[in-house]
Parts: sequence; C-alpha cells; structure tokens
Amino acid sequence: MNVKKIISIIAVAGIVVATAVGVYVYFKAFTPNTQFSQDEVYVYIPSNSTYEQVVEIVKPLVKDFEKFDFVATSRNYSTNVKAGKFLFKKDMTSFDMVRSLRLNVPVKVAFNNQETLGKLVQRLATQLEPDSLKLDVAFTNTPFMEENGLTEETILALFIPNTYEFYWNTPADKIAQKLAKEYRIFWNNERTEKAKALGLTPIQVYTLASIVHKETAKVDERPTVAGVYLNRLKQDMPLQADPTIIFAIKKRSGDFDQEIKRVFFNDLRINSPYNTYVNKGLPPGPIAMPDVSAIDAVLNSEKHDYIYFCANPDKPGYHAFASSYEAHQVNAKKYAEWVTKLGIDR
Repeated sequence: MNVKKIISIIAVAGIVVATAVGVYVYFKAFTPNTQFSQDEVYVYIPSNSTYEQVVEIVKPLVKDFEKFDFVATSRNYSTNVKAGKFLFKKDMTSFDMVRSLRLNVPVKVAFNNQETLGKLVQRLATQLEPDSLKLDVAFTNTPFMEENGLTEETILALFIPNTYEFYWNTPADKIAQKLAKEYRIFWNNERTEKAKALGLTPIQVYTLASIVHKETAKVDERPTVAGVYLNRLKQDMPLQADPTIIFAIKKRSGDFDQEIKRVFFNDLRINSPYNTYVNKGLPPGPIAMPDVSAIDAVLNSEKHDYIYFCANPDKPGYHAFASSYEAHQVNAKKYAEWVTKLGIDR
C-alpha cells in the first residue's frame, strides 16, 4: 500500500472520528433538555453554592442530567459557580442552560406604604436573597445611620417608594448603600430648597408627608391637607393628627396589623411622643412610608387659611375644611353622626 493511500485512509478515518465526536457533542450539548411545562422558569442559586448544591436545584428541571453535567464540566461551570437569579426557557439545550447560569438576571424591587422598618425588611427579603435580619442590621448599624443623618426613629425616611433594580444576590450592605444613594438623588437641590423655604429638613418633610399620606388617599387633596398642617405649625398649634394617635396605639401594642378606623376621646390621652394632640410640632419620625405624591404635596402645599378638617360624608374619601373652630364643629358633628350610623366602633 503506497503512502498516498495510507494518508487518504487516515484522513477519512479522521473525518469519521471527527464527525462522530461532533454528533456526540451536538447530541449532548445542543438538543432540547428541559422537563418543565412553563415557558420560563427562574433558577435561584444562593451565594457560596457548590456545584453539588446547584445540581440539587437544577436537576428537577433537566430531562437528561448527564448531558447537562457533560456541558457544565466541559465549560468549567462546575468549578466556577455563580450566585444569582437565572432564566431557563422551555426546550433550552444543555449548552444554553449552562450559558444562562452565567447571566445574572436583575430583579425589579418595589416597596411602598410600610409603617415600620420591620415590615419593610420583611418585604425586601421576599424579593432578594438577604434575609430580614441581615437587612435590618445593614440599615440600623450606627456608622450607616450616622453617615446618612438618621436615627432609629427617622430611619424610614431613607426609603423613597419606587421600583429599584438589584441583582437577587446583592449583599445587604450594598442594598443599603444603593438606597441611600437613591435618597440623595431624590433630595435634589430643588426639593431641598423647597423644604428649607418651609423651615423644614428633608426628614421633617418626609415625616409630615407620612401624616398627609395617612390622612387622605386622594392625591389631588394632599396639597390642601398639607397646607392645613403647615398652617398649624406656623401658628404653634398641635397638629392633632388622628393617624399619629393610631400609630401610637399600634406601637404601644406592637401590633401593626390591626385595623383602626376610628379614634376615640380617650385615645387622645395616650402617653406617646407620637401623640400630636398632646405634643406640639412633628412626631419623632415618620408614621409610615409616604408616596412621592405626599412628599411633593408638602413641598408644594396649597396656600389657604384652613386650620381644621374632617372626613366629608357628602364626598366619601375627601374632607371638609374650615378656617374657624365653629365651622369645624358643624363638620365634625355631621361626620360623627355618619360614622355612628354606619356602626363603626373602632
């Protein structure tokens, strides 16, 4: 057999082997290999996970795990696991799944209207990897609070209700830092100057906004309500805000899930720094997380001479405003009779 024939045979054999290897690799890596019916499934890989732990998470979603393992090993994923949130799509190949496990998907994190930091961290913990305890520590450690001019009473003012983007596995301290940055962005020069013109700090504006937010759900009425409270502050009158009494009752009992629709005369005597019937000025801190509309309602409050207001039975959801106590008494009597008729006793 001459040399040329030998070379030809070797070449053909090489092609056959290469083709076989190619077919084998294609079969292992590039054929559909999922076994879930949904169009998309998100996979969550905790921080510091080992490949063995990833296997436990991914295996129920994979039809032929040997194929997946072949690709993961050959592409060095098994020795380079990444934490985060990852997207698997129906009929993905093993190659696509391993590639997807390197593409951390951002999470849209939303929060609003929480009454306490405890409620907030619980909500964040349902959307991100850090648990509520880690988040609480990140927000309340002394250096962080001092850096941002916050206290335990005012910490809620740090949080501007919105939708934020994080990676699921973002550490708690990084989450705190980003939200502090967003706080500083929100309080730009324009808002800061408006607060200063009112004789208030951003935290005080936020605190007053939390009361305004609780007083009315009607966005178009919030500037009017804010104007009433600012008028009271200017005249050195107690704010006499029922939402602060409700907050004081909840805080004393430790039960922020209870629903209180009516404030009684005896409630107004509660011994609490949040009792704005007894204590003049603003309470020590926010009584809830106000919407941005409530914050801006304070900063852009309506100019009027109203000092009093109460719920308006003739216009549910809105309030009746008055400049004199006599006019307010008429409105208040009408409201009390309406509430009693409805049978609301708390």
